[in-house]
Amino acid sequence: MTLHISEAEVREVLTMPLAVEAVEEISRKQATGEVVVHPRRRFELPGGGFFHYMAAADYAQGFVAMKQYTYVRGKLRFLVPLYEMTTGELLALIEADYMGQLRTGAASGVATKFLARKDARVAAIIGTGGQARTQLEAVAAVRKLETIRAYGRDAAKREKFSSEMSERLGIPVRPCFSAGEAVRGADIVSTATTASQPVVSGADLAPGAHINAIGANHAHKRELDDEAVASADVIVVDSIEQSRQEAGDLIIAFHGDEICWTGVKKLSEVVAGKVTGRTSDTEVTLFKSNGIASWDLAVAMKVFALAKEKKLGRELPLWADAPKG
Repeated sequence: MTLHISEAEVREVLTMPLAVEAVEEISRKQATGEVVVHPRRRFELPGGGFFHYMAAADYAQGFVAMKQYTYVRGKLRFLVPLYEMTTGELLALIEADYMGQLRTGAASGVATKFLARKDARVAAIIGTGGQARTQLEAVAAVRKLETIRAYGRDAAKREKFSSEMSERLGIPVRPCFSAGEAVRGADIVSTATTASQPVVSGADLAPGAHINAIGANHAHKRELDDEAVASADVIVVDSIEQSRQEAGDLIIAFHGDEICWTGVKKLSEVVAGKVTGRTSDTEVTLFKSNGIASWDLAVAMKVFALAKEKKLGRELPLWADAPKG
């Protein structure tokens, strides 16, 4: 039987520490070849909507997952089917909006753990939506933050966001009147916006800062200006193949110069110790996140195991009448 796991049930079992642990673990396996990832592909639908799909296989654990989602009329609908390799059984259909927010935040948490200065205490977040919340939650899980600065275009939203996140994290979150005000002097800068044009200027970045840029995943969109990318001594991505297709922050800033791509590193290899990340406290490090299916697989495996343990979800009688053998 296939287990249907709802958004509410995902929220009940999946925490940020679990998600960070899962993403870090699968990143190590990705570096050894035990995990294989297929990049995101998309169809454009009539009326300007999109259908997206991406997949990953964990040969060590014996699971395969695909994430598929639509974006139509401003609404996103996410689903992760989880399969068992040895039997081909569809183990679960997991509603994956919150799960996606957590895994994206967790990946930035892993990047921050391995790339940010150990003494990083001040964080800035640009964006005040759901993804911004999990970005802050993940960064706070791996560094002892003392203060956070937040900026979003809507003044009422950023006030509300700052108040709610202060209470949620137990760390003062101060709303700022501009992105520059939030970024200047920050040790960790995270961007989680829907912007098409830069929201962070390299001129505002402090020496030794670490950046998590997660919002733009189309070749023509970016959150960082050319100077911000050029100032990065270390550039790390989740997938070079996927980044070449949709990491507008890098595609635009590199201006078609192939040599720029030769220095870009993969997060999985940094985590596994195959390549170096930060080597000094003055370096600026950049993690450009596009979102890859191995992260969805990692958290889906956790969610499925916990749902089974807690007897959550409902069984769907798929293929119940199929002939045996």
